[in-house]
Amino acid sequence: MSKGKILYISQEITPYLPANVISSLGQKLPQSLQERGYEVRTFMPKYGCINERRNQLHEVIRLSGMNLIIDDTDHPLIIKVATLQPSRMQVYFIDSDDYFVHHGTPELEINISPEDNDERIMFFARGVIETVKKLRWEPALIHCTGWVTALAPLYLKSKYSDDPSFRNSKIVLSLIDDDFDGTLDPRMLEKLKMDGLSDSQLSAIADNPVNAIALKKLAVDHSDAIVISSKDIPLELAEYVHASGKPVLEAPTDNEDFIELHAKFYESLFND
Repeated sequence: MSKGKILYISQEITPYLPANVISSLGQKLPQSLQERGYEVRTFMPKYGCINERRNQLHEVIRLSGMNLIIDDTDHPLIIKVATLQPSRMQVYFIDSDDYFVHHGTPELEINISPEDNDERIMFFARGVIETVKKLRWEPALIHCTGWVTALAPLYLKSKYSDDPSFRNSKIVLSLIDDDFDGTLDPRMLEKLKMDGLSDSQLSAIADNPVNAIALKKLAVDHSDAIVISSKDIPLELAEYVHASGKPVLEAPTDNEDFIELHAKFYESLFND
């Protein structure tokens, strides 16, 4: 496999957020692949608890300013960027005055205001995709990690399936034990349909309230391959993944070879 372009869409990345399974994976995996010669870019939400001065974030004016329509309302998109040292990996942040606070807060907005999470993850997924389009960057592979990224495969395989930037991209989904409590807004299905998505594309969330498992099933449906990054994902979800017939890699983050396993898995997808 020739060294290509890999886009990482992550729920959390350390050191911008405290180290945990998701944030550590969000840093180590793209950084390691960049060190192997791949061209890497990575995106995450700009949570209010991220200190912009300490982490040297700055707004990218040429990428900001677009309006994304969610539930028939315009929401301005703000793009910020930082460089992760010592690898000099670029990290892009999706920001919004409507979905992320602009003052220090000890908790993530996904926990502070869960009633907005359906629109927040719609905005995040579309914000990443629209920004990559503006960058005129064509990733060969897109790897999504964390439930906040779960709508990215859906949008990429439907609304943006014919876009030159993504037409040939392989989509990989990491499943981690990061479930949220309760369900997302009951109108989420309606809002996604307003965005041009069809009943068949949304079948995984059509009949029941959108809980974490239903949301991840939707992501599985629209991904090309799955990585099981946690040993304790729900049995129902694990069975759904294996029944999908899609390529599956079991590479828990506590496996010392998980970087090498990912690199070989990527290679198998490109050679498929």
